[in-house]
Amino acid sequence: QVQLVESGGGLVQAGGSLRLSCSASGSALRVNNMGWYRQAPGKQRELVASISSGGSTNCADSVKGRFTISRDSAKNTVYLQMNSLKPEDTAVYYCNAQVYSGAWDTYFNRWGQGTQVTVSS
Repeated sequence: QVQLVESGGGLVQAGGSLRLSCSASGSALRVNNMGWYRQAPGKQRELVASISSGGSTNCADSVKGRFTISRDSAKNTVYLQMNSLKPEDTAVYYCNAQVYSGAWDTYFNRWGQGTQVTVSS
């Protein structure tokens, strides 16, 4: 059974920083792309940033220059460094990972439980 465990959310003032972490655990784990999504109240879940197994990254325009995604593939862990936070960054942040299933010979999306990030003005 694959689990994604997130940490690092919290309350911060505008202009501050937070670092989110997400670790995938499970036996014989093979992880492809990893990423972070967020969902604000009344809004759809949106991609914040993603990183491939080879290290290629993609970020939403709204966070470019402020957020940085990275990963430690040996630990199946992805990080999101968030700087210069704004009140509009307030949301629940979800970790996502494409995890290989040997039984189905394909990758499935797995989600973390979400971590709240609140930015006060």
